[in-house]
Amino acid sequence: MHFLSIVHIIGLLLTATGSSMLLPLLCSLYYGESDLTAILLAALITVGTGLPSWLCTKKQTELNIRDGIVIAVAGWIIVSAASGLPFMIHGSIPSFTDAFFEMMSGYTTTGATILNDIETLPHGLLLWRSETHLLGGMGFLTLIILFLPKGMGGLRLFRAESSPGQSFTGEKFAARTKDTMIRLWSVYLGLNLLQVILLAGGGMELFDALCTAFGTLSTSGYSPKNASIGFYKNAYFDWVIIVFMFLGGTSFVLLYHMVYGGIKEITRNTEFKWYTILVVFFCVVVSLILWQQGTYSGIVDSIRYGTFQVMSLLTTTGFGTADYEQWPQAAQMFLYVSCLIGGCAGSTASGIKIVHYVIVCKFIWGTVRKSFFQPMSIVSVRLNGRQIDVSMINMAICYFIVNIFIIFIGACFMTLVDDMDYGTAMSSVISALMTIGPGFGEIGPTENFYSISTMGKWFLAWNMMVGRLELFSALVIFYPSFWKR
Repeated sequence: MHFLSIVHIIGLLLTATGSSMLLPLLCSLYYGESDLTAILLAALITVGTGLPSWLCTKKQTELNIRDGIVIAVAGWIIVSAASGLPFMIHGSIPSFTDAFFEMMSGYTTTGATILNDIETLPHGLLLWRSETHLLGGMGFLTLIILFLPKGMGGLRLFRAESSPGQSFTGEKFAARTKDTMIRLWSVYLGLNLLQVILLAGGGMELFDALCTAFGTLSTSGYSPKNASIGFYKNAYFDWVIIVFMFLGGTSFVLLYHMVYGGIKEITRNTEFKWYTILVVFFCVVVSLILWQQGTYSGIVDSIRYGTFQVMSLLTTTGFGTADYEQWPQAAQMFLYVSCLIGGCAGSTASGIKIVHYVIVCKFIWGTVRKSFFQPMSIVSVRLNGRQIDVSMINMAICYFIVNIFIIFIGACFMTLVDDMDYGTAMSSVISALMTIGPGFGEIGPTENFYSISTMGKWFLAWNMMVGRLELFSALVIFYPSFWKR
């Protein structure tokens, strides 16, 4: 393990984190509120810790995959801890556990909160809270790759933080990892800017538009309002956010091709077709249930509210425009299932990911066909017109099974440490692992995670990171052989 190189990159992460507090610092100056000193002190402490670590360890060594995994896990923990400093110094979140939970939720784009009254926070802290979504949406380590010198192993960091499904789809468009990151971030920031313009142009305050956009394309869900998007009661805002949540759940490589005219890449992409079909199916079914049950006065409102909530949960965003726990049980069941789906590989959405469902379903169909109808056939799975290797099929099945195991084992743990009902326990783990935010029961759309015990919050925070790092990078560190030469 290359200790100096690891310290070098962790130092760079802290320096970048402290520097990122400049935007909320300027916001606090503009509004003249009480959070200015807290943000300034936190920025100085973070940069003062990270800058010497970065500058004093300039020895550059090619990183291996073990180094990348250690940096990914340690980086998310250290950055989340440092990012909670403004809230602790200011006193709005005095508990380290609560501040860490809030920031881990922000960076992992979970959107789960412990704040009972969000609107009482000063504007600077609110913006910093939402900015963690912007930074974490594309993956904080992918941003750091832009500043690494050639030969430091940026590809190892990218693989440590990316979904296994990204290796299945084979979506590439740049020979160098740094060039890839530049193009991905340009599309990401460009779409964020476009959404801010559309929201502000429709009458939303610029500050609210910034915070909302930061939480939409990153499929995160932090809102500056207690009632989330439901506060605005505006159909135009709802539909703009729906469109950008859909884009957030789409592979950003595909979005790049979409922006620059590569329509052929989109039309032949198997995962995107499945994603579109699933989104349309769940939106139509939930909207029809709401309309038939008379939950809303007409079909237009039923489509608006049903589509928004399906898109929010399926893409793991977590915004809300209604208390869906007051909806018919059938609609709630479809929403619950949509929480387990997630977006495309290479998107900002988490969850199990569409590509893994595609592979597993095709493998099941092929196995059944071979067992009962065509015993001489060979079971093969094709993705984007190409046959994928058996090892990738095994990885997808393993990824699927591990997710389910963590949900059930985690739910058992939550019932023990928090004495909560099994529905809430299951939903809390799904919410954290799939990085959704709101769930069902005691953590429903009108509730939050404040009442969960300290141990429960640390466990759920760990699940957020496990889900954001796509399981294996966060779990492999528990193997004793991982630490051996």
